[in-house]
Amino acid sequence: MLFHITQVHTPDNCPVEAGGSDSLYNPHIEGVKLIGRYGANAQHTLFFIVEADSVDALHRFLKPGFQRCTSTITPVSEVPVPKD
Repeated sequence: MLFHITQVHTPDNCPVEAGGSDSLYNPHIEGVKLIGRYGANAQHTLFFIVEADSVDALHRFLKPGFQRCTSTITPVSEVPVPKD
């Protein structure tokens, strides 16, 4: 299943001097495939598109940022809603 994740941190929790935005997630978690990663850096916001097997895998993917960020996880689809 595909998910859009919005990860936000405050300026005082910005990791720019402590590993950067790469320190806020773990791209090597089994069961999560990172499809896209984008940043609105001046807003201290990251956006991810991932494919994941479970919510547990998503939590492990985001765990490195748990002490700095909040995340909103939204299931998404490329398929439109059926007309019938």
